[in-house]
Amino acid sequence: MNVLLVYPEFPDTFWSFKHALQFVMKKASNPPLGLATIAAMLPEGWNKRLIDMNVTPLRQADLQWADLVMISAMVVQRTSVEDVIARCQAVGVKTVAGGPLFTGEYQRFPGVDYFVLNEGEITLPLFLQDFENGRPQHVYATPEYADLSQTPAPMWELLDLKKYDCMCIQFSRGCPFNCDFCNVTALLGHKPRLKSTRQVIDELDRLYALGWRRSIFFVDDNFIGNKKVLKQEILPALIEWRKGKQGCMFITEASVNLSDDEELMELMSAAGFKSVFVGIETPDEDSLTECRKTQNKNRDLLDSVHAMHSHGLQVMGGFIVGFDSDTPSIFQRQVDFIQKSGIVTAMVGLLQAPYGTQLYQRMEQEGRLLDEMTGDNVDGSTNIIPKMDAQVLKQGYINILDQIYSPRLFYQRVRTFLEGYRVPVESVSVHLEEVVALLRSVVRLGILGQERAYYWRLFFWSLLHCPEKFPLAITMSIYGYHFMKVRQTHVSTA
Repeated sequence: MNVLLVYPEFPDTFWSFKHALQFVMKKASNPPLGLATIAAMLPEGWNKRLIDMNVTPLRQADLQWADLVMISAMVVQRTSVEDVIARCQAVGVKTVAGGPLFTGEYQRFPGVDYFVLNEGEITLPLFLQDFENGRPQHVYATPEYADLSQTPAPMWELLDLKKYDCMCIQFSRGCPFNCDFCNVTALLGHKPRLKSTRQVIDELDRLYALGWRRSIFFVDDNFIGNKKVLKQEILPALIEWRKGKQGCMFITEASVNLSDDEELMELMSAAGFKSVFVGIETPDEDSLTECRKTQNKNRDLLDSVHAMHSHGLQVMGGFIVGFDSDTPSIFQRQVDFIQKSGIVTAMVGLLQAPYGTQLYQRMEQEGRLLDEMTGDNVDGSTNIIPKMDAQVLKQGYINILDQIYSPRLFYQRVRTFLEGYRVPVESVSVHLEEVVALLRSVVRLGILGQERAYYWRLFFWSLLHCPEKFPLAITMSIYGYHFMKVRQTHVSTA
């Protein structure tokens, strides 16, 4: 049996980092962790190939080789998914589909032969058994949640790791909170389920043995969902694992209450965590109440961000406008907050209602739901009929992007961040890619770029005042190049 696992292409989005990746000679930010894990669950006797279309084109010969094509995707990959399905139909190869896009709306894809939905640890064995017995069903789904102690290590050998900027690992699934616009709990539940410390270390050992020395992203929905296990087991094990090793700094996602726990922040920094994505959403208390973001309420969010920065944890922030409680004042309030916070990587999107969420159900009941969402957080689209005038909302959103990713405000924000950021020990691991990135930044940003005056001002300021942060200043400048490119595209087409 020849099985081809296909990861469809991402459009150019905020999180694609497409324009920044050119500086470090990489094709994609992250590999398809889900498909690499699914590959490890397939029968040993099957011949397996994995094609990530973000780094390698899907050739006709690949489809003709395959007896079965397995596709996994998120909502934002919809356009590429439709193309892949059509190509499979054209050559007559059977398709199996799973992942968030299909779990939420598999009925929209009549060209797929079999759907393996929800968590593959449960549904994939059922499909495989029926498939080998010659009686596969059309849909496999389950309301149950998987035991992650049974999850195998990903088959990274199916991918060319050199094409990626960052690897992925998963410690837990699920989130204890109840934000009404988030589909994490709808898909994966409220109770965090964990891999064992041994599983995590074994996966890290495997990546290190394959020669990986760059960043590793813990893709958990909320890494701090079980603080006790983190403090007592995982973080001490990571601290020990990194002794004598080069590179391999960590990135993850967490809720803002991380800032309340001094011990946890110190342990994460000591374990090699350098960045954490946090859903800030909005500085407006009424909007936080509306979306049930209780963990963000009744606190000084600026102080929370600054606390994480001061512990060596760079905050990447998610922001939303378009709540029912929002008034036109929210647009400038968001800009002011982002600037004061020093959050360089600030993703601002219009409120969207993913399938299966409480927000989706509420909008459906109120007759305010549009056809489908794009899954692109910064394309200025929404599948909700807003209470605010739609044109006011759209223009206000564009104005936010126009400001925060203007060279003046962006570089101002980078300096605010650097002034309050504590550089973790061993935070810089210089490879050939970083040297090339520096040289390319000098040419593209310092000589050819419209932002060149701001670039050189930051360049020399960081060299003179905080040389230990100079590599980070260059990295942030390159991020800015990507964000400004995405902003130009989205503003011009909005």
